[in-house]
Amino acid sequence: MAAPEGAVDWVYGDGELPEKWSITNQNYATCDAGMMQSPIDLDSANAQGDIALAASYGETAGELKLAPGKVQVVVDPGMGMISGQRLFSLLQFHLHTPSEHRMNGQRYPLTAHLVHATATGELAVLGTMFRPGAENAAIAKIIEAAQDGAKQVTLDVQDLVPEDMRVYRYMGSLTTPPCTEGVNWHVADTVLEASPAQIAALEQMLGQSARSMQPLNKRLVVAPAE
Repeated sequence: MAAPEGAVDWVYGDGELPEKWSITNQNYATCDAGMMQSPIDLDSANAQGDIALAASYGETAGELKLAPGKVQVVVDPGMGMISGQRLFSLLQFHLHTPSEHRMNGQRYPLTAHLVHATATGELAVLGTMFRPGAENAAIAKIIEAAQDGAKQVTLDVQDLVPEDMRVYRYMGSLTTPPCTEGVNWHVADTVLEASPAQIAALEQMLGQSARSMQPLNKRLVVAPAE
């Protein structure tokens, strides 16, 4: 997930070695000592099942926020998903290069994280990954707005998620400091496409913006049923 607004006392590493963020700020102790950290290797799933997930996304006008390692869109209210009989409202989405989670033995070159919360503040994230292929309409609008210096962007959030919402499901954390745990992670097993030019543009904007893989620590990870 993207950096908290104004955070300047941590940086991404190479995405492979542990970042040790608590060394620079003791308030980030959970990042290094927590037992439910994200991202993880989804190929380590230890259960299978169909997760009941209903989502409603559409066109929105959002606020575009750019910073080193950050491309984020804060969306208008009214969209969200229902998981575990709880309503999670979509707050914002952001992008990472490469993907933070590993799936099918690899990190894909791009991922989107759709960040949701319940009325009481419980967090849920829906992650989708992208491989090189056809141009993605939503990503095209983000890149165009960023290159134009715009603060607002209008796009269809549905372009960032697959029609088939089969997901991996586990309990994890924010992937940037303070690495708060208790995040309900959902990661789509369908990989979407973005054009090579789009991926290259985002790589230029974001750089290496993925955290290292975190230990599973005996957590339940549910993969979509075959």
